[in-house]
Amino acid sequence: MTKSSANKSVNGEVCHHATNGLKPGKNGFVKNRYFDQKQQHKYRYPEEKDHHIDCNGGLYKRPFNESFEETPMLVAVFTYMGYGILTIFGYFRDFLREWKIEKCNIASERDEQKDFVPLYQDFENFYNRNVYLRIRDSFNRPVCSVPGAKMDLVERVSNDYNWTFEYTGKVLKDIINLGSYNYLGFAENTGRCSEAAAEVTKKYGVGVSSTRQEMGNLGMHEELEKLVAKFLGVESAMTFGMGFATNSMNIPALVGKGCLILSDELNHASLVLGARLSKSTIRVFKHNNMQSLEKLLRDAIVHGQPRTHRHWKKILILVEGIFSMEGSIVRLPEIVALKKKYKAYLYVDEAHSIGALGPNGRGVVDYFGLDPQDVDVMMGTFTKSFGSAGGYIAGKKELIDYLRTHSHSAVYATSMSPPVVEQIITSMKCIMGEDGTTYGIQQVRQLAENASYFRRRLQEMGFIIYGNNDSPRRSHDALHASETQCVWAGDAEEEHWGGGGWVPSNAHH
Repeated sequence: MTKSSANKSVNGEVCHHATNGLKPGKNGFVKNRYFDQKQQHKYRYPEEKDHHIDCNGGLYKRPFNESFEETPMLVAVFTYMGYGILTIFGYFRDFLREWKIEKCNIASERDEQKDFVPLYQDFENFYNRNVYLRIRDSFNRPVCSVPGAKMDLVERVSNDYNWTFEYTGKVLKDIINLGSYNYLGFAENTGRCSEAAAEVTKKYGVGVSSTRQEMGNLGMHEELEKLVAKFLGVESAMTFGMGFATNSMNIPALVGKGCLILSDELNHASLVLGARLSKSTIRVFKHNNMQSLEKLLRDAIVHGQPRTHRHWKKILILVEGIFSMEGSIVRLPEIVALKKKYKAYLYVDEAHSIGALGPNGRGVVDYFGLDPQDVDVMMGTFTKSFGSAGGYIAGKKELIDYLRTHSHSAVYATSMSPPVVEQIITSMKCIMGEDGTTYGIQQVRQLAENASYFRRRLQEMGFIIYGNNDSPRRSHDALHASETQCVWAGDAEEEHWGGGGWVPSNAHH
């Protein structure tokens, strides 16, 4: 890791100097923007209301409405009570099975598995057997069609309480798809994208079988990177074959020992893993809480590193554009203002927002009308809106040039498959309107309308829905495992199906 320093000036501001591609931006704040908060908005943390409205009221030019509905006390009590009873009876029945008193062996491992080394610790294995196993038939449903608006599911049954499954040979046709990340419908087997990918496959094959540093650098790879930079409005960009690795392998190249990472508590597992691998000091702030973030920034500047109290080499703020599990949108104008005020760096993961948010579909920066130069490191994936695979890092040319030689994902990973690259190029040009049509931007607007309607109707029906009104990501909170089973098991019968996530789906810091 290249060494850098932080010097404190007379006025108390900290200036960071780094030669690893990250440089502090100029002083100044974003232009004033109107901020409106509905009175009935419920804040997750009581101190957020006064802070966001009084201190940062000028940063927004449109209403910013998010809801994190608090669970009613009675519901919470019964939920905890249900899990408590389940745990007590589960351990009691395990005890009875050990003494051959309990004859029902639904939650016990099969005889042929007992000679294998355990994959889980006893506590994890307990919930795997007594909770997950009972509703396993609702998870991992086999799909046998394109993940479009409707899809086909393979019917399966279990005769040993979900330990194994058998396929009946029947297919459930035209199930409404509520759980796919195919936001704009580009991941289809018909249309311009699939035709372009098929033509490229005939010419280049399905793989390059080499890294970008050796013989795997095709002209279409460079074309894609130039297109991504143009799409985002930045100097340069580079692409990677795996979205998860784009975070986990690039963050360690940007920060290391002596650096501080300030991470949102609800960040994706790939961000958490990348932060851990960097061996930087990690401090977590409350979700979307600018008061919590500013306190950590102040403490970091005042106290410096533990024990030595030296200045931090770099301070990096990690956030997501749209948080994957909750569907909330990052308060980017406020974070940019804090980042400039305290001379920190900002890393934004736009896996769910790029292509799906903003008037031009260019993500959360476009959504708030900010300057892309205000974000030091722009990250995103091609797996959602573009219907493909892989990810990108974008920013200043100096940053990208540094990562090309220092990122493990860039140096050692195999190049992106040609048809995958062509799929991204075609879909991105469609969103930008470079294909001569308005189909792409119409899909972006239709997604916003559908998401708004879906959220409004669910709320009218009494469901607990988290996140921002403008987010394409909708999360329904099913508090108990039995409720989860009732919702998912009936989905296919009602000819609709949505994917489920088991908390915590994201890794803890």
